[in-house]
Amino acid sequence: MIFSFIKSKMQEPKTLPTIRCYPSTPITIILPRVGHEGKSSVIARCIVAFGILLIGTVAFSDSFYNKGWVAYGGAPGGGRYSALSEINLETVNRLGVAWIHKSGHVKNFIKGQRNPSYEVTPIFANGRLYICTPYNRVIAIDPDSGEELWVFDLHDGHVDDKPVGSHCRGVAYWQADEQLSDAMCEKRVFKADRLGRLFAVDAETGEICAGFGNDGIVDLTSPASGGTGRIVFTSPPAVLGNRVILGGSVGDNIKADATDGVIRALDVRTGALIWRLVTIPEHMSSDTGGADVWPPFTVDTKNDMVFIPTGSPSVDVYGARRADPIPYANAVLALDGTTGEVVWHQQIVRHDLFDYDLPAQPMLVNITRNEEIIPAVIQITKMGTVFVFHRQTGEPLFPIQNRTVPGSDIMGEAAASTQPHPILPKPFSHQTVMEETVFGLTFWDRGYCRASLRNLRYDGPFTPPSEDGSLLFPGPGGGGNWAGATYDPTRNLLVVKAQNLGYIFRLIPETRPETVPSANSSMARYMEGTPYRVQGTRWVSPFGIPCNPPPWGELAAIDLSTGDYLWRRPLGQVPFGPFGMLKSPEAWGGPLVGGPMATAGGLVFIAASTDAVFRALDITSGRQIWSAALPVPAMAAPMTYRSNGRQYVVIAAGGSSLVGTELSDALIAYTLIP
Repeated sequence: MIFSFIKSKMQEPKTLPTIRCYPSTPITIILPRVGHEGKSSVIARCIVAFGILLIGTVAFSDSFYNKGWVAYGGAPGGGRYSALSEINLETVNRLGVAWIHKSGHVKNFIKGQRNPSYEVTPIFANGRLYICTPYNRVIAIDPDSGEELWVFDLHDGHVDDKPVGSHCRGVAYWQADEQLSDAMCEKRVFKADRLGRLFAVDAETGEICAGFGNDGIVDLTSPASGGTGRIVFTSPPAVLGNRVILGGSVGDNIKADATDGVIRALDVRTGALIWRLVTIPEHMSSDTGGADVWPPFTVDTKNDMVFIPTGSPSVDVYGARRADPIPYANAVLALDGTTGEVVWHQQIVRHDLFDYDLPAQPMLVNITRNEEIIPAVIQITKMGTVFVFHRQTGEPLFPIQNRTVPGSDIMGEAAASTQPHPILPKPFSHQTVMEETVFGLTFWDRGYCRASLRNLRYDGPFTPPSEDGSLLFPGPGGGGNWAGATYDPTRNLLVVKAQNLGYIFRLIPETRPETVPSANSSMARYMEGTPYRVQGTRWVSPFGIPCNPPPWGELAAIDLSTGDYLWRRPLGQVPFGPFGMLKSPEAWGGPLVGGPMATAGGLVFIAASTDAVFRALDITSGRQIWSAALPVPAMAAPMTYRSNGRQYVVIAAGGSSLVGTELSDALIAYTLIP
């Protein structure tokens, strides 16, 4: 199960929406004109323009001043950067374990089932750490000792349903600007769950905030709260002023007429709906759904804006019922935080047939050009590409080219003829595979993979699914995925992880007899409302090893003033050999779930790999300078904070059921040992 499909989404039934916000004229990506000069001249001109545009040093963004960790991405604008520097290149080798917290959620695991993974990134606010567990508990932790200060359990006397496991990657925090000294819930922690509920908890006491929604809970599936049907939450909401803003997941390849994607803002005190945006055009609502928001997103507190990465329409791999454009799907949306109106949007994938959701939190950064500060937003993709836009206008700051992509051979399907592709930076994930480079440990398994490639449809990136089977590379769990990047504003470096794994999509006509899923399948289901079932299979040899050449996992640093790579290196090792007793060579890398964090100490911290190692790298060279063995792999993103004069680095070592590792409930804090 090591090379399984990496994603966390679920599907629920749907009801009709009540309000819509949708522009009449889409905003399109600005592309270089192509005249008689030809493609090569255009590319050269783009690169020159790009170099002129981004000459200069990076301006200090809000994240530069981040010495806490008040939101999932460190600062409200994301970026996973900390200005703390007590732990640095000279001191990092003195890191040791300060404390270990065990949430106890593993007692709810059921043997033989795929139990939820512990992927939380704590936040540090109000002098405490706040986390969530896979079973809807919210916990406040003493930052110096790791002891629990209070525990809120939604299922302990508050609701009568049984706890059902689901990923929870974090919570959100709010406090009143002018607090009433004796009033409860002037500081709040927000969490949403897999049943579509948002609840608010007093950050001081752990008591539910009874005045929020219905006895502290808002049912987000209800039309009264702007719902379009059942929805699932694995990522935290965001807080902007006195609004708590949510997206949510509706799941993959379950039914064509899925729940419509919806983004909404609620009043932080009452839970009342302030605004909402439905991402599916109204005239298509009965034919398709989705275009949801399952990853975290970011807010710009200065300009009162929200930046949303959206996902695929339903169903992900068959689009004959959704031939009309859906501009808000697979797009970066910039919303007015007060009204929810779309300020600008840029669609990254057109007519998605590949499950190429935008998987990661947009990062808000500032660059300079000719002494002018340019506010920007960075979006990484599953395809291993980096898009950078002007934060206020949506104008691309990197040259973007429309590239011709393969057509579909499925009856009634109309695949997009082109897809946008940034000229710079170059992709951080591998983009193609060739028969002569197919991997294998022996002549026999290498021959198997080569024969497999010949029997699959493969026309390079964006090869559509087919009845005989299509190879999709990078696969839908590939590229950056959630928590996949960090940005150092002092060095203008984007550090991003890459997962290089191929995947096979096969559309099986409903008239064809059922097939038994292979051992390498991570998806096999009937897609209601379509004439097909879908089977998703990892492209591996009979040994379970990827057929595409290594490295299968990498970490890279991109200089955003030039678009060039400062360094890139394989990351992680895979359990190998009899009973997983050996590890693969370091040059192979391995599957990566989770992401990196950068600090002012010149370090990048990352776990993410299947070898149960927490690493610190020199951000300027990629050289590993510290590591620590973990009880199980840590498939979460780290964070850091300072308390009582000491800097701590924290990682949730919980393993991953999606990758097939051992699971745990350990939250581990490190600090400098004298």
